Amino acid sequence: MSSSPIEVADVVDALKAHGFTYLGASEDGWLRFSGELKAAGSAHACTFGVDPDLQEVPRVWVNRLPSALPSVLPHLGASGQLCYLAAGSVVFDMFDPVGQTLACIAQAECVLDSVLRGQLVEDLEDEFFAFWGGLFCLVDLQGAQLGRQEAYLANKGAARDSMILAVVTDNKDRTVAKLKPLGWAPTEKPVLAIRVKTTAKPRPDQRNWPPKTMQQLLQWQNKLDPRCRRNIERRLQAAFDAKAPHAIVLIESPLLTYGFATIFERPAAPRRPMKSARQRLYEQDLIPLSVVRIDDRYMAERNSPGGRTLAGMSIAVVGCGTIGGYLADMLVKAGAGTSGGKLTLVDPDIFKPNNLGRHRLGFPDLFKNKAIQLREELRRGAPGAAVTSLPVDVRDAALGKVDLLIDATGEEALGHWMTLRYATMAPILSVWVEGAGLAVRALLRASPTGACHRCLSDHVRAGQFMVFDAPTPTVMMGHGCEGLYVPFPATVSVQAASLAAEMVQALASGAREPALRTRLLETGRTLATPDCSPPAIPGCPACSS
Repeated sequence: MSSSPIEVADVVDALKAHGFTYLGASEDGWLRFSGELKAAGSAHACTFGVDPDLQEVPRVWVNRLPSALPSVLPHLGASGQLCYLAAGSVVFDMFDPVGQTLACIAQAECVLDSVLRGQLVEDLEDEFFAFWGGLFCLVDLQGAQLGRQEAYLANKGAARDSMILAVVTDNKDRTVAKLKPLGWAPTEKPVLAIRVKTTAKPRPDQRNWPPKTMQQLLQWQNKLDPRCRRNIERRLQAAFDAKAPHAIVLIESPLLTYGFATIFERPAAPRRPMKSARQRLYEQDLIPLSVVRIDDRYMAERNSPGGRTLAGMSIAVVGCGTIGGYLADMLVKAGAGTSGGKLTLVDPDIFKPNNLGRHRLGFPDLFKNKAIQLREELRRGAPGAAVTSLPVDVRDAALGKVDLLIDATGEEALGHWMTLRYATMAPILSVWVEGAGLAVRALLRASPTGACHRCLSDHVRAGQFMVFDAPTPTVMMGHGCEGLYVPFPATVSVQAASLAAEMVQALASGAREPALRTRLLETGRTLATPDCSPPAIPGCPACSS
């Protein structure tokens, strides 16, 4: 929705009253103004850009800075553009364009003041890449090993429509599986890649940006981290002397990974006067690379900053039905099956049409085994995850050593058997739906003193730890001869899976949370038992043997 001429005129008038002069519209239609920002005890000439539709926050460019300032500053690009708000952190209020525009000026002055006083030490990932740019480089490195890495060029399409980018990996087969659905294919011939680490957060150089030659890049790196600069130069010099045709350099900084590539140019005949090997290295052109991490660890960690992911854990999900399907998907997104871990899916049943309304699987999976089809579906979404399937009854399955066993079958008797069989071997998480979707519940038994599923059943029969004050009503569809079926929508299954996934995440992080958790779904009802940790029943035939 475009803004009205009256609203834009109000913004123009407000900026004029604030000392800004209208310069006209830029090529992209933004309204440009010149004025001053008050910061660090002085006024600094700036250019101010306003979105004519009043949908985006204004843009700010600082025209002149004191010459005594360092050439590398946070939040300032080489063109003088000031990053004063993180992208997406503020929604421009179209109903108060004047107030919002003046507030942005105040925020820009506050950030610039902190920059000039040397008070800002944090940097933004998106901010740097806005200044750095470059071709895409996909990085699929699970480990932290520095030095030489395996890299390839990848292409898509053919002839003039082909597109080339770099891929750095520590497992080509895994990376090929990730690129295949996109139509990308790594070249057979490897490319030299080098991975180095720095303690400095990358900030653009105000006086020479972006670097176009190796000498300019090394000079910039020397301002950030001299040790890293020496490491880069030493490794590139060795590659150049070894007559490598090209090289990729990845720089691991505290906040992000960035990089560049160079195609080594060597004159066919020696020039006079002869240049040293270092001089020839310094003259090499470079190509900035916009590094995009596609490793499974990063994709899981990005969604749980500061928390532990499920990477490295061996997890078995028994039951790939309406709850287990969504739950397995959430577990993979949290890192299950990565970094040496494994996710095992167990279910002997086939997927039938009556499951379509509330299952993670769909029409192409009909009349096929649920565990196998769910495994394939998860692999399509996360090719790097180690997901296996056992299309058998869990009583006939060889699960091996697991770190966590999840019962998503909703079958109480089967849950009791799993407790009897595995209670002394691994924590067991049971998740189920109460009645026709009135609530969802999950119980984690991670210690000998905690109640198992059988213990909880006995507690409930004795009127303890109930969901409601009265027994949960159950609504059955049909007459039972065609199979037991309790009607509830897919949203209930997702709620149950989400509850279980949260408890798995808490277990992996070492958090001490209630072992029995309930999520009430039907409004108008009152929960009888808050989240708690029921005790084991002495002599329980399932968990005490």
